[in-house]
Amino acid sequence: MRRADRLFQIAQHLKARRLTTAAQLSAMLGVSDRTIYRDVRDLSLSGIPIRGEAGVGYSMDRSFELTALMFTRDEVEAVVVGLRMVQAFAGPTLRAAATPALDKIILALPKGRRDEIERSQMYVPPVQARGDVDSVIETIRTAIDGHLVLQMTYADAAGAPTERFIRPLAMHFWGSVWTLAAWCEFRKDFRSFRLDRVQTCAHTGSLFVEEHGKTLGDYLRSVRGDSFPSPTR
Repeated sequence: MRRADRLFQIAQHLKARRLTTAAQLSAMLGVSDRTIYRDVRDLSLSGIPIRGEAGVGYSMDRSFELTALMFTRDEVEAVVVGLRMVQAFAGPTLRAAATPALDKIILALPKGRRDEIERSQMYVPPVQARGDVDSVIETIRTAIDGHLVLQMTYADAAGAPTERFIRPLAMHFWGSVWTLAAWCEFRKDFRSFRLDRVQTCAHTGSLFVEEHGKTLGDYLRSVRGDSFPSPTR
């Protein structure tokens, strides 16, 4: 990688995140920490407002404007495939947002490279009817964003329904099945729910605050030593 490209990637990465260490940057770019220290120093001397120091971490004033996006050909294709996956499998709001998002990326590319978007021959057709989980995905997504408790009727593997009050934490997509990681108020423990088994799902109007032992981080730690929760559970 040319040094100019590396400097640009460092600047982009710092602008996109609150705090990044030299070790994280060196692992991402395949160079030594010493090289990162030198690159950050040179970026600062060139007038880019980088805050922080070696051994602590770096950040950039997000009001600072970088130049237009400079994607590689592989990066363009990765973005196109990712947005096509959103169009195929995400809820209606994100699906609708995928097209204007792609339009903005096209406009950010140099004119001579915009046809690369159309060249990608990787497509993501939906593998099942998505209408049955669309409303569920949307309800859960807004609940996660707003820290809203959900009331849910859920069918187990035998089809028996149970009523649950849950704190939604994150959704995971398995290629054909969505699952929800949540804290179940009834079970007083973390649970993973298949969205295609959710019979009803609604906001209760109650908010929840993050509590030690009930957060997404706690959930991930609880499954880290085991296999990740299966979508068939």
